[in-house]
Amino acid sequence: MGEKVVARTFDLAERLRYRNKLKECLTGLRRLLDEERFDRPKNLMGVEIELNLAGPDGMPRMLNAEVLERIASRDFQTELGMFNLEVNIAPHRLGGRVLDRLAEELRTGLAYAHRKANEVNAGIVMIGILPTLAHHDLVSGNLSDVDRYALLNDQIVAARGEEFVLDIQGVERLTCTSASIAPEAACTSVQLHLQVTPGRFADVWNAAQAVAAAQVAVGANAPFLFGRELWRESRPPLFLQSTDTRPPELQAQGVRPRTWFGERWISDAYELFEENLRYFPALLPLVDDEDPLEALDGGRVPQLSELVLHNGTVYRWNRPVYGIAGGVPHLRVENRVLPAGPTVTDVIANAAFYYGVVRALAEEPRPVWTRLPFDAAARNFDTACRDGIEARLRWPRRGRSGGIVEVPAVALVRDELLPLAAAGLDAWGVEPADRDFYLGVIEERCRRRVNGASWQAATYHQALETGLEREAALAATTRRYAELMHAGDPVHTWPVGLPEPAVLN
Repeated sequence: MGEKVVARTFDLAERLRYRNKLKECLTGLRRLLDEERFDRPKNLMGVEIELNLAGPDGMPRMLNAEVLERIASRDFQTELGMFNLEVNIAPHRLGGRVLDRLAEELRTGLAYAHRKANEVNAGIVMIGILPTLAHHDLVSGNLSDVDRYALLNDQIVAARGEEFVLDIQGVERLTCTSASIAPEAACTSVQLHLQVTPGRFADVWNAAQAVAAAQVAVGANAPFLFGRELWRESRPPLFLQSTDTRPPELQAQGVRPRTWFGERWISDAYELFEENLRYFPALLPLVDDEDPLEALDGGRVPQLSELVLHNGTVYRWNRPVYGIAGGVPHLRVENRVLPAGPTVTDVIANAAFYYGVVRALAEEPRPVWTRLPFDAAARNFDTACRDGIEARLRWPRRGRSGGIVEVPAVALVRDELLPLAAAGLDAWGVEPADRDFYLGVIEERCRRRVNGASWQAATYHQALETGLEREAALAATTRRYAELMHAGDPVHTWPVGLPEPAVLN
């Protein structure tokens, strides 16, 4: 979605041409795969983190253009809302002290961005959903002043043909409507990229899907939206509903939503790209001049621009990505499951767990996806989003007896997945000291049953008990969260509650 576009409308001829170009791109992808033109293994990983801007009072600040002008770094970019930024870390080779190097780069970059934001009375907050966001903050007037966001909003609104309905039943219930996709901007996430060869893609993607629920259970960090306490990780239902192009009639017919976990295990990366074309109409039918098949016939590597653009408007939680680096095509799995935050240490711990466990699961002789029904993995994901660290997940029983059992997520992670993650990091060649430190953070979350969401909820309720009203309690919780986030100690060590008795106005 990084292409420069201008706001516009599309006629029927343009949409037909785009559809035909998508089919040509898909044929080109198939040829690239059949001809084994993709990059060799490089063990490359990358990290993107979406961020919030908030003031000293904990309230959102619609100032990303001003902050980005001061940061003046290509590592930082706009995101959907004016209170959003995104930081991109250059790809790293998995191995050695990569985890500590990533942590240091993130700390340095975020500290610099925070200082620059301070110049306009704002600051960086790394959190799944900013608790102080109000419904009136998430309107089309607060979308970033970038044509591609306006165009995407216009096309999704036109496809739906009516207001978006948000209806999330969690600890409390939220019901409201929106005339735009702006509520999507509340969702700030960490995206973990892993470059893989075509031959390994399916195993890695299947492994990532299987472990997505465990990632959310230990990493949940978004329990509030519009002043209501909802799911422990409220981003997935919010993202689904705020980008849902289906009016109720199409939902009743079983038409698939664009924010999608999926519905089956795969055997080839091509299947996911093909599904995206088969199930989802184009939102941004922008056509370039390249003929992908002619490029292939001439020995060149096609950009497949239309396929890449369309792929970016289907919001899978584990997304297939086609890219080109140094003139050579490659495939990546983009893991979009995790919320941002709470601290850099927590983000890197989540990354260590993911990269380690996915490698180990992908290389098992009897893979978990041959023993776990896909619909169980999908239900696990919803359960983990609802219940967070307290979730109970269905998982294949160890041993010869087989079968599926329901286990506490913390027990599954601690007893089975963390040892696999350690073995996977060893296979990547990660330094043992880094492996033990960052996986130890996940282990402590499990032992103490604490993550960002549980801390936010506990601190909020304690603030209410001091006599604060709901909005004041959320603001106080946000301020305390930001203070501890910048201090940098991992969330399982954070004391619950406000630092001192709240003073009532």
